[in-house]
Amino acid sequence: MTILSLRSCLYIFMFVITLNTWAQKQMENLDRGLVAIAQEDGNAVVQWRVLGNDPDNLKFNLYRKSNGNPAEKLNDVPLTGATYFKEESVDFSKENTWFVKTIKDNKEINEHGSYTLKPNSEIKNYHSLPLKYIEGYTPNDASVADLDEDGEYEIILHQTGVSKDNSHEGLADEPIFQAYKLDGTLLWEINLGKNIREGAHYTQFMVYDLDGDGKAEFACKTADGTKDSQGNIIGNANKDWRDTDENSRTFGKILEGPEYFTIFDGETGEALATTDYIPGRGDISGWGGVGGNGGNDNTGNRVDRFTACIAYLDEKRPSVIMARGYYGRTVLAAWDFREGTLSSRWVFDSENGENPYSGMGNHNLSVADVDKDGKDEIIFGAMIVDDDGEGLYTTGFRHGDALHVSDLDPDVPGLEVFGIHENEAGTTGPGVALFSADNGEVLFRSAKNQDIGRGVAGNISNEHTGAQMWWSGSKGLFDSKGNLIGKQPQSSNFLIWWDGDLSRELLNRNYISKYGVGKIFTAEGAESNNGSKATPTLSADIWGDWREELILRSSDNKELRIYTTTIPTQIRQYTLMHDLQYRLSVAWQNVGYNQPPHTSFYFGKGMKKAPKPKIKLVPPKLK
Repeated sequence: MTILSLRSCLYIFMFVITLNTWAQKQMENLDRGLVAIAQEDGNAVVQWRVLGNDPDNLKFNLYRKSNGNPAEKLNDVPLTGATYFKEESVDFSKENTWFVKTIKDNKEINEHGSYTLKPNSEIKNYHSLPLKYIEGYTPNDASVADLDEDGEYEIILHQTGVSKDNSHEGLADEPIFQAYKLDGTLLWEINLGKNIREGAHYTQFMVYDLDGDGKAEFACKTADGTKDSQGNIIGNANKDWRDTDENSRTFGKILEGPEYFTIFDGETGEALATTDYIPGRGDISGWGGVGGNGGNDNTGNRVDRFTACIAYLDEKRPSVIMARGYYGRTVLAAWDFREGTLSSRWVFDSENGENPYSGMGNHNLSVADVDKDGKDEIIFGAMIVDDDGEGLYTTGFRHGDALHVSDLDPDVPGLEVFGIHENEAGTTGPGVALFSADNGEVLFRSAKNQDIGRGVAGNISNEHTGAQMWWSGSKGLFDSKGNLIGKQPQSSNFLIWWDGDLSRELLNRNYISKYGVGKIFTAEGAESNNGSKATPTLSADIWGDWREELILRSSDNKELRIYTTTIPTQIRQYTLMHDLQYRLSVAWQNVGYNQPPHTSFYFGKGMKKAPKPKIKLVPPKLK
């Protein structure tokens, strides 16, 4: 080999290494997320995380320490399979603490993360997180993030009082947010004040590590009178911009006054940076669009429709996107938070084009790298906005209420988008559609010219590979090719990975069902949120093995209950939270009409090994 060819190979090698470095996304580091669930038969189910950057052959030893005595190793040989272990005949009259150690080069390495059951603890099938009770308020949507850089998730909870939909009149209560550690310690409370109306369409909140310091920030729309955890007031505390005239068509709405966007310290709840919200409301009659629900109004309905998400727009670091409008005009504003400063990255406005994007937004959105360039796009119903803030394309199928994005058909390269659409007041088109995310090619359509209210896509059948699809009135279950393959499931709300196989289960209200089997779990004494939407406080892989936890509020609203499956599994999979698309799905789960999170790869019967995530973990100060 010549010197020139050697040098060329070296350059190519260095270029590839550089590309791999560029492609790594900043992401939170996590501890092992170990959890133990005591059972009535005297056994304990113990689970822990495999991390996205763990070597495939990583081995574990599991230990339990009882009443301060020396730790006892529970496994005879190193654990190499699923991170699930059932220990028999545990003495629950004593304090028991479980923890794991990894084995590298035949040496044990201490890992961070343990779980303790206090002596004589009540045997129950959930982890209890006691709440600061607020009279007249109900625990609603939540998110999770590492707020204090300890490698463990904290829970950020939206407490809701009287809320009002944009289409209705009436005064609403002040939105309140609280942050808790998993042991129930209250970290902070933020009150958005009277000038932010309470409701599913106003109070979108993002929790994510935006500046790469290992601690997540809390971001949301604010207004005059918003009070942070330290008692600091944003804007003018004495202003009341609500329409308080009971005879007015806009009674209770807030259609005047300044609008702000604020980043709060995730650990303390202190306001760090505030700027004007983009876009401002402007002419409240200027948010209509083309056809159907896109029509204008001057009562504040269309102007005050908000969404939000987190996306990686520069290959490395996350940005926060705050949006307004989807029935007609739609505006998305991307922000960077770096070194304590907020800066505008770009603004997408459907008015800037020839209106092909008018009325194409949704009651929710998703984020994914649809064109595989290492940067995220925002999938907003029937339209996709590119990482640079330009419109990528629109299918023209108009606005809808549900959206699912993943590799839904493993036979088709890339990701697919499944959504439902409202066709009303003379508009036409499919009520449901499946299309390729990279170019909008329609793969399946149905319910011609119908107004469809709900729809779901996911692999729920153990007999079929790929996602199955169904929707309100579908009268059957369809595969990703559009073939009728079975009966329509009884619910069309959420999905959850719960039992021990690869297929997903149906989550509705406070129970979980398996397709073709029926109910397999009921959370007695717990409630879902958001009326007929029947959505959980949160559903995500927050600890334990790769399967998802179900978080619901107790019926008396005084605690959150975190349910973890105890069903055995033979499947080893790194935590879903280290798949970037899934992690961002958890961040936007609270937005609008909540939707279940999805992975960036096909997950279900017949799946291939999950690809290693290209992430750079921010080193935490683990305790």
